[in-house]
Amino acid sequence: MRLHRVEQIAFAEGRSGTGPATWGQSAIWDVVRRLGDDAARYNVSGGLPLDPPLPLDELAGLVRALLLRHDSLRTTLRWDGDRLEQVVHAGGAIDLHVRSCSPDDVTATAYAFYHELQAIPFDAERELPVRAGVVTAGGRAGYLILSLSHTASDGWGLRNLLADAAALAAGRPLSADERTQPLEEAAYQTSDKGRRRDAAARRAWLDKLGRGPASQFPDRAGRPPAAAFPNAVLNSPALALALERVAAGLEVNQGAVLLAAAAGAAARLGSAPEALFQVVVNNRFLPGMAGAVNTIAQEGLLLLPDPAEDFPGLVRRTFGAALSAQRHAYYDKLALARDLAGLVAPADHSCFVNDTRGLIPIDGYGRAPDEPLAEALARTTLSWPVEHAPRRNTTFALDAQDAPGSLELAMTADAAVLPRPDMERILFGIEDLVVTQALALEKTSAGHR
Repeated sequence: MRLHRVEQIAFAEGRSGTGPATWGQSAIWDVVRRLGDDAARYNVSGGLPLDPPLPLDELAGLVRALLLRHDSLRTTLRWDGDRLEQVVHAGGAIDLHVRSCSPDDVTATAYAFYHELQAIPFDAERELPVRAGVVTAGGRAGYLILSLSHTASDGWGLRNLLADAAALAAGRPLSADERTQPLEEAAYQTSDKGRRRDAAARRAWLDKLGRGPASQFPDRAGRPPAAAFPNAVLNSPALALALERVAAGLEVNQGAVLLAAAAGAAARLGSAPEALFQVVVNNRFLPGMAGAVNTIAQEGLLLLPDPAEDFPGLVRRTFGAALSAQRHAYYDKLALARDLAGLVAPADHSCFVNDTRGLIPIDGYGRAPDEPLAEALARTTLSWPVEHAPRRNTTFALDAQDAPGSLELAMTADAAVLPRPDMERILFGIEDLVVTQALALEKTSAGHR
């Protein structure tokens, strides 16, 4: 394997324009500009195997077509002293990072290269928000990697981008469906209809914050944040299997089962009368949003009374509560922050859940082998890969993500409120609630035969 070289992919004659930033662009800008060198962890990256491999000039043409199709990839941000603006560029160039290897090493090289590109931060004002990487063998492109600034796209947008890349690589026509571009989205948001939607969403947030618990872990409230936030990762093939079976048995989606389990496991530890989670919602419900490549996802607020009740009942109530959170997850986040600053004692909304499963399809990821749950449970592992700098207004952030043949729960938490043993209790508690319910459904099904 050789060190990679950098080439340029130039483009011209794209759409151009300037206008106000979208709600999503503004929210991410506000986050990443405070992170400095740590901003790269907000990058959104994914990859695509190319079978058959493509000549390098064809791969460059494919990336150029993506740049011209999606305005967000050609957009920089600019603060004019009063507001954040987006600037869409008609022409320019991005870097193509090229790494060569033997034909047998393409996939392994791509996974390592992916992490290298992911770790490079973007300058949202001076740099186009996308870089491309390609792994070549024998002079042909065998794997494409795309790394985007979060100001350009969220995970659902990246999935759409990779779907377009796969279609181009296979010679299939791209979808002709209309896709809302960032300037068009900003125009909607500044319209009367967009302002009404924003106001309704922020009212719903304030209502829930007036009804939720003062603290979800009452005996630890008021402690200063820890100097470092540990990150724990539970890898559970059993949870991947059980989620699917419980969702089918209770006739809800897997996301509702996972949210209910998170609420139930946290309630076992904290004993609060309600669970209040910020849950990431994709917000691709409006016309033109489904295929959009932009940063549209935002947090909805899920309020769930009595999270310690029996698990099937909790799952069904969570499904309805999640719909309410999704309905009010599209809003001006900076305006909401001003609203919250005026509240005397808002409910504790420092717990975050982000279900990213299925966003970036990779062969073998998220598909656990069909086996008895007891055998799958024996392969559960817990690791502590890293510690993060303190995160503002965060008790814990829980991410559900695909892993080879498994599901991973990654939790970063304030160790002053949730020390490592309590993080373990929540993660294993989620697994226990879902797997126990799956086993109960199996037993009931067997009894009816």
